[in-house]
Amino acid sequence: MKRQHLLLGGAAALAALAVVLVACARHSASEPAPAVRPVRVASVATAPLDEAVHAVGVLGPKDEARLAFKVGGVIEAIRVDEGAAVRAGQVLAYVRQAEVGASVEQARQATEKAERDLNRVKALYADGVATEEQVQDATTAFRVSSAARRAVEFNADYARIVAPADGVVLRKLAQANELVQAGQAVLVVGAATRGWVVRIGLADRDVVRFRLGDPARVEFDAFPGHGFEGRITNLASSADAATGTFTVEVQVEPAGARFVQGLVARVSLASREPVTARVLPISALVEANGSDASVFVLDAGRPVVHRVAIRIGRLHGGAVEVLDGVATGDRVVVDGAAFLVNGESVRVATDAPPPAHGG
Repeated sequence: MKRQHLLLGGAAALAALAVVLVACARHSASEPAPAVRPVRVASVATAPLDEAVHAVGVLGPKDEARLAFKVGGVIEAIRVDEGAAVRAGQVLAYVRQAEVGASVEQARQATEKAERDLNRVKALYADGVATEEQVQDATTAFRVSSAARRAVEFNADYARIVAPADGVVLRKLAQANELVQAGQAVLVVGAATRGWVVRIGLADRDVVRFRLGDPARVEFDAFPGHGFEGRITNLASSADAATGTFTVEVQVEPAGARFVQGLVARVSLASREPVTARVLPISALVEANGSDASVFVLDAGRPVVHRVAIRIGRLHGGAVEVLDGVATGDRVVVDGAAFLVNGESVRVATDAPPPAHGG
């Protein structure tokens, strides 16, 4: 009797277990496992970059002179306006001569008096009345007075502004009847004798690629569809304190065009030295902030991706230069990365072609 109860209990337990297994199977069939996300990947490649460096600058004369009076005073007249052509030696502006003339006259009178005193002392010395020391003192006074007169006359010559060379007035910084201090710039004149240059600023990694005499291509919005040949004539040896860039001067030939100061120019510089770098497609970037970015890298040997922080450099067409974070040959997600999370399993649908590079 007891055995019959045991057999009946075991059968009931087996029946209940079967019901539970069937229910779990039905529940699993109704909720399938999440699908693995398909992605496309591309390999980080080492490729030659576009050797051209592009920059924007402003056209101006090779030589610019900031002209000022050597003495302060009230400006009597400025005879030129901005844009006016000037000739070497032409008087451009001058201060009122009343004060300057008075100083010259005072110095002249003082010199004449010192000369008379010297002659009188010499005569007295010849008569035995004056001493040799008195003659020496009078001689010194005369020489000091003469030197002071020459200094005043020299300053009087610079109480006017004269064009140092043929050129054009670029800027007019003062007006007639204004009081200016000695050395305060009044006019900026560009000399046309040494041609025109475009001044651009380059980063340190770019400026070291170029040398004096390297060719350049210059374009202006003022002359659409027309390119100008140029060459590098000056490379700064130190960075600008305000911008951190190095100033480069590109001399450009007008080729019949009428150049004026201030034209905005687009400059293309071709380096003599080829440049290669690691690159990856721009589409692989998940986030980018300046030189900081991140990508999803496919693990070697298993279909799992991890988010990796990288540093990027220049853009070149559809590719971006990689400075740090991934190595050549690493496979990065280029399609579907926006929906991934770190450590997620993926299914590689296809490999994308190598990143396009060049400008």
